[in-house]
Amino acid sequence: MAKLRSLIKIEGTLDDLTFYKGKEGYLVRTKGGVSANRIKNDPAFARTRENGSEFGHCATSGKILRRAIINLLADAKDNRITPRLTQAMSKVKNSDITSVRGQRQVAIGLATPEVRACLKSFDFNSNAQLSTVLRSDFTLDTTTGEVSIVDLTPNHDLGVPGGATHVSFNVGFLNLDFSSGDKELQVSPIINLPINGITATVTLIPEAVPSGTGNQLYFLKVAFFQEVNGIQYALNNGAFNALQLIEVL
Repeated sequence: MAKLRSLIKIEGTLDDLTFYKGKEGYLVRTKGGVSANRIKNDPAFARTRENGSEFGHCATSGKILRRAIINLLADAKDNRITPRLTQAMSKVKNSDITSVRGQRQVAIGLATPEVRACLKSFDFNSNAQLSTVLRSDFTLDTTTGEVSIVDLTPNHDLGVPGGATHVSFNVGFLNLDFSSGDKELQVSPIINLPINGITATVTLIPEAVPSGTGNQLYFLKVAFFQEVNGIQYALNNGAFNALQLIEVL
């Protein structure tokens, strides 16, 4: 690797040289590495092909989950959600003890309760984890997806970001088949409260129980707003919103 010292800043490939911009400025290196054709066909790279296949499967599984909850996720995620979720899916996939290497599946790994714990409590926004945003206990009815937060006092039981005047709660109940991609998400009506010292019980009930034969996943979301002239605006584009996968069955 060498630095490019020139008034002309180049990015791309020229003959056997690759020009690119890095943290230290514009850099240049020679082309190299193993050809894609060799990796695809050479027996010596069998493990590489198996690892690549399973990595792709885990990435796809994460994508399936993200798309299934896109309405909840849109304003409650960090910029590393894709690799973090892929990593979590990889842990689940590794627990598939029935498939051969290179063909292990997330859906099979999720068949046991111990493995489902790899996804439980996953925070989609690492900058606003539910445990720091919501400082009150809650209960979950896995039959209906109902979540209840008893005796919540917003200005005491929440990690309130500066400028927030209101908070919203809602839940999602998802049935997702990771093998087929079939999904159905049911969400609750949103409950919006002013951030003050008034104590209330928050009860969140999904509109219906989702149908299907996949896994049942339950989500709790907390979102903050700032009211200006009677209109509530999302606080900092959702940077402080929490969304957690609170249970997997």
